[in-house]
Amino acid sequence: MSEDVTLLHKPAAEVSAEALERAEKMIEREEGVQNKHSGWLAAFITTVTVVMSLFHLYTAYAIVRPEHLRAIHVAFVLLLSFLIFPVARRFRHRVMWWDWLLAAAGVATTVYLIAGGDEFFDRSIVPNDWDIAFGVALVLLILEAMRRTTGWILPFVTCCFLAYAFFGEYLPAPWTHKGYELPRLIGHMYMTLEGIYGTAINVSSTLIILFTIYGAFLQFSGAGKFYIDFSFAAMGGKPTSAGRTVTLASFLLGGPSGSGVATTVTLGAVAAPMLAKVGYSKNEAGGLLAAGGLGAIISPPVLGAAAFLIAEFLKISYLDVVLMATIPTLLFYLALFIMVEIDVRKFGMKDVQFAQVESAWSLTKKYWFHFLSLVSIVAFMLMGFSPELSVFWATVVALLTSFLRRDCTLIPYEIFQGKIPAWRGIAGSGLAKSLDGGSRAVLNVAATCAGAGLIVGVVTLTGLGLKFSSIVLAYAGNSLLLTAIYTALIVWIVGLAVPVTASYIICAVIAAPALIALKVPEYAAHMFIFYYAVLSEVSPPTALSPFAAAAITGGDPYKTTLQCWKYTAPAFLVPFMFVLDPSGTGLLLTGSMKTLANADWGAIAMVTFTAAIGIAALAGGLQGWLFRRTSLAERWMLIAAGFLLVYPKAMFDAIGFALVAVVVALQLMRKPRALA
Repeated sequence: MSEDVTLLHKPAAEVSAEALERAEKMIEREEGVQNKHSGWLAAFITTVTVVMSLFHLYTAYAIVRPEHLRAIHVAFVLLLSFLIFPVARRFRHRVMWWDWLLAAAGVATTVYLIAGGDEFFDRSIVPNDWDIAFGVALVLLILEAMRRTTGWILPFVTCCFLAYAFFGEYLPAPWTHKGYELPRLIGHMYMTLEGIYGTAINVSSTLIILFTIYGAFLQFSGAGKFYIDFSFAAMGGKPTSAGRTVTLASFLLGGPSGSGVATTVTLGAVAAPMLAKVGYSKNEAGGLLAAGGLGAIISPPVLGAAAFLIAEFLKISYLDVVLMATIPTLLFYLALFIMVEIDVRKFGMKDVQFAQVESAWSLTKKYWFHFLSLVSIVAFMLMGFSPELSVFWATVVALLTSFLRRDCTLIPYEIFQGKIPAWRGIAGSGLAKSLDGGSRAVLNVAATCAGAGLIVGVVTLTGLGLKFSSIVLAYAGNSLLLTAIYTALIVWIVGLAVPVTASYIICAVIAAPALIALKVPEYAAHMFIFYYAVLSEVSPPTALSPFAAAAITGGDPYKTTLQCWKYTAPAFLVPFMFVLDPSGTGLLLTGSMKTLANADWGAIAMVTFTAAIGIAALAGGLQGWLFRRTSLAERWMLIAAGFLLVYPKAMFDAIGFALVAVVVALQLMRKPRALA
């Protein structure tokens, strides 16, 4: 076999500047087009972002009134959004007079709220003219902030919901309602904790921003680089190492970030040439990179922003959400590992010799503390700390452990040695960059959460959730299977237009009640919706991860998306096991740390094993390859077995296992030389 040499970690020379620029544009589609400032303006904005991060770190430890915390969070988000994100591309890298005006207006809405005291909230049913004026201004500012950070679609969807609240009396049954006038609607949205300042902004201001700060601390202390280097070093040298490396690195890199497209781009800049050298086509390489990035949104300990909302909606601890995600995450990466193993045999891939500077063991001895900071969040939660305090102390751990090596420290050693003034050293340090980056990273998510608050406010005010669930149940004839299929389709369709966080919030309030009405546990229904909301990352026109991967590999965006679907399809049938039978909730480890001690571990092991075999069968069927190329009959038997095994019923499981056994026997009975 021929041997090629691939260097570790840094963006490979084969990845052109044009490719990285295209990938950056994909990130901008998710996170908005950002200005790049200089001089006093850059210093001012950085000061605001650092103050924002310090304020939220303070609130993780101190007690601040919820309405004040949420309002101040929104004020920071609006202020920074209008200064960092331009109104249009032609005004990029400039702050226009109207940007300053909008930023000041965003702050003014919060100043008015806080200055009003308790009386402000007491008159929410009958707001005065000033209340209405500031409330309308806040709604318009949020819509514009969403447009700048996420594009036109989500503001349009939000406006449709607001129109539904205004004109419900003119709609046909069963959608009709009495309709709400502007004062009542503004009072609900602006002057209570049920609208803009509701669940979504609560989570954004107390958890999401703390995790983005934590992720920035890991990034600037070199943890991200270490995770990639470790994966490359640990997996190098075999034909399967390319795919295995992408799978492991995407888990280690994506787990702390929770961002699918960022993980895809970061890893793709390094791994794309390696995948090409072993035999992956441009589209296949992009599909694998995007699939690995997608895993970041469902991987503990951080998951995606929507995971924090699950905890808030269900009134459970975030540790319970991490617990529920554990087995599904393992099954997701099992599907990827099986797919890359099949790829090697199916395409006859070549060995690649990595020019490793250091071994995995050597890297671990030097940078072991990056693993410590990664697991510290879960450790603190197990010790009984709240999620907010857990991520706060995990951030402190990341800061303190960065001092263990000079090349990782977030505060320059020269400050302590007296070689440079403290203020100058800290201003340009990794600490300042981490605080700045943490605030910037939350802006698009926080703007989405504020807009989602408007949607949730309409749903709760009009009773739309109950109406929608009754319609779904009527169409499904109260069939759990059909209801689950319809719900998955609804979540997927919503996800075509809006990001994961917004997709989950919308469907959690309008679609989850239908599943819950059919006796599906609340936590299982919400996890089902969360997993299908994640499909927005791989579904055009919002298929940002595959599009970003295609920009790097040079592949076709839509063919890359289809390849990504191929890699992820086996794992995305697993959520049906959560809802179709009580035994399927074993994959979620009963949904609670409190009940885990009394769980039926035999049943959990059995349903996990069944899901794993079902995933393997689907992987083989979709690839048309098991030990060797499958015949048409074998392929359809594997696909049928996969579908049967993800329906947690004893009869279906028995048939599924039998079909897999038949295919395995047929494959093994063929000539030994044909076996890979």
